Amino acid sequence: MPSGKASRQRRQTVAPPPVRSKGAPRGRQASPRVLIGAAAVVVIAAIGIGIAVATSGGSSSSLANLPTVGSLTNALPGAAAVNALFEGIPQSGTTLGRSSAPVTMEEFIDPQCPYCQQFETVVLPSLVKDYVRSGHLKIEMQPWAFIGPDSVTGQAAELAAARQNKVFDFAEVLYDNQREENTGWLTTSMVAAVARSVPGLLVHELLTERNSGAVKAAQKQVDDLAIVRKVTGTPTLFVGKTGTQGTEVQMESSTDAAAVVAAIKAAGG
Repeated sequence: MPSGKASRQRRQTVAPPPVRSKGAPRGRQASPRVLIGAAAVVVIAAIGIGIAVATSGGSSSSLANLPTVGSLTNALPGAAAVNALFEGIPQSGTTLGRSSAPVTMEEFIDPQCPYCQQFETVVLPSLVKDYVRSGHLKIEMQPWAFIGPDSVTGQAAELAAARQNKVFDFAEVLYDNQREENTGWLTTSMVAAVARSVPGLLVHELLTERNSGAVKAAQKQVDDLAIVRKVTGTPTLFVGKTGTQGTEVQMESSTDAAAVVAAIKAAGG
């Protein structure tokens, strides 16, 4: 299967760390209860600041003169390739692909996880081209915040994008412009820059919606589901026949496309 790497290179100066544990499906392991709880404490103040900036227009030059609707004009690196990748494929909330697809892949991914970035930019494009676009597979994204406060900020923004049926575009542009984890990089300015780089996305609506009760409820739903499903790291994938709970894919690394394809085919894709 083509890797997709040629068309979707990582667009940043900080390289992702190598997968050090051969045979381990993911590079981030932790207690979600501890990390989510710690992130929640830090993010309370950030949410208040975010609301003020988003609703007032902000004093930062990066938030001034934001367009009403996103486009590829002055967009972030990777935005054009992301738009081409998903163009014409139905999105409904956090689901990508036709509702009639016989196989479903559920992915738990953290917006600032470098291993998720590897999977999403190297493996996912080929899955979209070969299986989603043809109607054999649909993907359900579970944006999970478990690394730190930046994760919570990104999760809220992604779930706000999902309310406009644009979460896959938003998440991919964000991964193309990801920076080093837990450095405070995922600011309101970064969220706004990604939002304005997604054609058709209502930028100001997303900035406001990410702080809404509906988005907070969606965040809790993902966090609770990760605990129920015993997800302990990212990326974690489940693949199975649509309408059933999938089986976790045992990947050798975050770019182990062969394991994912084998799971899709075994489920009837």
